[in-house]
Amino acid sequence: MRLATVLLLLFSAVVAACVAQPTTVDGGREIRTASDQTDADRRARVRLELASAYFTRGQTTTALDEVKLALAARPDMPEALGLRGLIYAALGEPALAEESFKRALALAPRDADMRHNYGWFLCQERRYVDADREFDGALAQPQYRGAARTLLAKGVCDARENRWAEAEVALFRSFQLDASSPSTAYNLADVLYRRGDLERARFYVQRVNAVAPQSNAQSLWLAARIERRLGNLVSMREFGRQLRDRFPQSPEAVLFEQGRFDD
Repeated sequence: MRLATVLLLLFSAVVAACVAQPTTVDGGREIRTASDQTDADRRARVRLELASAYFTRGQTTTALDEVKLALAARPDMPEALGLRGLIYAALGEPALAEESFKRALALAPRDADMRHNYGWFLCQERRYVDADREFDGALAQPQYRGAARTLLAKGVCDARENRWAEAEVALFRSFQLDASSPSTAYNLADVLYRRGDLERARFYVQRVNAVAPQSNAQSLWLAARIERRLGNLVSMREFGRQLRDRFPQSPEAVLFEQGRFDD
């Protein structure tokens, strides 16, 4: 499993406020306020917040129950449908997940977080062209604040398809927006390593390994392989030592011990 999968929550289960459509005066829309909410709106919002909390804690079945109650109160609530898609994806029900995502986006086609989530789901299903379409749709939304995360997801999916040049572009753009992300730095280093750009790969993986709590077996293993290709055997052995000391049971430590640097 790649570091991106371990460190990065590529799904975004943002819970937006669930309110009724605003009233109109003389054919024009009024500003929506708390007084416009119905009892059904309030019940749905509370259930959605509970569902999101349970889902975050990994209690997917309980989260699904709460989403069902939210949708019973508000069947046209896109946030609840989107969260239901995430839950079904986590439960290994791709057909139900996709149906939920599509219904959510039919109701909220400009919801960038929803498009991001659907794109990542499609990437997990190896439907890379469709995933790219959703990521690009999310990135096209004005004032979207999750662009760094979506570019990271896009880059990871491009890499899974061995589209290394496209992956580098997306990951570098993500890094420019959020240079503090260890997942972005690691994945960019991995892509650059595979493209033979070793000095730049070393720079980005060093950013991960320089902070012990965010480094792991994958990042140390990548650093060791980069140093080996550069001919720096002393540095390679030092990363191997850290790998054995800190993660002795990891597959990467086994690969290092066996000298399987190209696996």
